Amino acid sequence: MRPVPGVTAVLAQHEAAGRRFAAGGINSFVREEGAGEAVVLIHGLPASSFLYRKVIHELAGRGYHALSFDLPGLGLADRSPSLDYTIAGLAAFAAQAVDALGVSSFHLVVHDAGGPVGFELCRMAAGRVRSLTILNTAFALSRVPYPGELLARLTSRVRGPLTRPDAWRLLMRRVGVADMTSLSDAELDAWRVLALGDDQGAGYLRIMSHLRAGSRPPDYRSVVDSRTAPYPVGALWGALDPILPLRRQGLAVLAATHLTSLSTVAAKHYLQEDQAPAVAELIASTAALA
Repeated sequence: MRPVPGVTAVLAQHEAAGRRFAAGGINSFVREEGAGEAVVLIHGLPASSFLYRKVIHELAGRGYHALSFDLPGLGLADRSPSLDYTIAGLAAFAAQAVDALGVSSFHLVVHDAGGPVGFELCRMAAGRVRSLTILNTAFALSRVPYPGELLARLTSRVRGPLTRPDAWRLLMRRVGVADMTSLSDAELDAWRVLALGDDQGAGYLRIMSHLRAGSRPPDYRSVVDSRTAPYPVGALWGALDPILPLRRQGLAVLAATHLTSLSTVAAKHYLQEDQAPAVAELIASTAALA
């Protein structure tokens, strides 16, 4: 199938808005903008730093140095089969990345599988995290495997409909973005290209296959508890999210954080796409409490 017109330009613009870097022997890419206190935004699956491009711009306009880097196996980062794709391994890379990028202290934002990666980073970078903002993430793994985990059991590469721009747009419409007028077809195809990469999504599937690695589920209560954490905690939820529903995961995060309320917006899973100003405002409000 022909590529969507304009996707090459979107990808070139994305790369021009960031730079390549290496951390822990892994090559990756960081998108950044602005000057001021650092805000590190951790993406989830099967996303990349491209997810945060609008939020980065909004935060830069609010006087922050906003940056998001690609985790191994995704976006423009290395996808070697020999890398550590466990949550702990991704968090170790994140800790090395903030060092390589010269970020001494930072406000942290997490989303999706970037939640547990970021929570681990809070432990590894103790004393450097100035605030924590949580967006549509899982505080604990579901007992039922996620679709990506099931796919990873069947194949090592993404094949079939999800490799096609039209099928990808349909998926994003159903579960990802409520207001599809907020993205062009070229941006949606850039999402697909960055997710699948040269290895046809093998990196993503490796992460999914290692999602439950470890002898027992981690306990992040001390990391997210707003009453005892050494930094302010905020949370914002896309209330229409069919992947991590508000009534289940959203309320679980509210209980774990012990916040008095959970802020919501009319968005699906990728609220960064059509609610960037609201996301940036919540991040800035949380950061201001530090």
